Amino acid sequence: MTTSENSKNAPRILVVGDVMLDRYWFGDVSRISPEAPVPVVRIERREERLGGAANVARNAVALGARAGLLGVVGKDEAGDTVEQLLAALNVNSYLNRDALVSTIIKLRVIGRQQQLLRIDFEAPPTDTVLRDKLTQFNALLPEYEVIVLSDYAKGSLVNVVHMIEAARQLGKRILVDPKGDDFLRYKGASILTPNKSELKQVVGSWKSEQELTEKAQRLRAELELEALLLTRSEEGMTLYTAEEVHHFPTMAREVYDVSGAGDTVIATLATMLGTGMDLKEAVSIANRAGGIVVGKLGTATVTREELFG
Repeated sequence: MTTSENSKNAPRILVVGDVMLDRYWFGDVSRISPEAPVPVVRIERREERLGGAANVARNAVALGARAGLLGVVGKDEAGDTVEQLLAALNVNSYLNRDALVSTIIKLRVIGRQQQLLRIDFEAPPTDTVLRDKLTQFNALLPEYEVIVLSDYAKGSLVNVVHMIEAARQLGKRILVDPKGDDFLRYKGASILTPNKSELKQVVGSWKSEQELTEKAQRLRAELELEALLLTRSEEGMTLYTAEEVHHFPTMAREVYDVSGAGDTVIATLATMLGTGMDLKEAVSIANRAGGIVVGKLGTATVTREELFG
């Protein structure tokens, strides 16, 4: 099969959500500051990577999907960098540039392969840009098979109820990485992928596996989901559907850095489902991808070669 044929048959995934730029400053730590009890880092190398929803698109492309990204960035240098990184990966960029906000930046300072400090720069997008984005979302829907809504609670998904409704009417598979204490706005999506702390915020804590199952299944039914996929860090993942509960033990050999692992999981799940794979098999592969990516530093990707050998 030729590259163009491969590209033509690749799953088409639209990622919508909070777009960020991850900056890494790597340096040497050899002394403590005389001004305060903090290490002095002499920066030797800088790196920039796509973060948030943009990292989901980056992960999908790494697995062979054709990805589009809809989000908001500022009319600033960081927004330009995001656009350049997307273009280099052949991600279809549908970014709205808003002069009234700054692009969300997460700056991590790394010394001796350890994260010493993270500095966040962020401001919510304007109502006008968000309205424009909803119109654009509706126009893009027919071009994509799987929709991923990547919510980092930064303001880009205030119209998520209307987005899910529109995608559902067109019969799209809708995957949501949720945030906050109100999951009702995600009602009608296909699959939700909360982690343990995110689920706890919504259903409360649990004392046993049975209680967790009851709470997860109640939430899945209440939100009319096809499935709820709970990511459980070192405990692996649990998939809740109307038919069964299936647990996938962790595949991580060594946990080095969990940042961006949820992005890798949902991107892998979306890509596998986009190829027509059944849900349980797709989750199994997403679990494997999550196990690989936590062994890498920072927001990273997994390749098909790493997944399938």
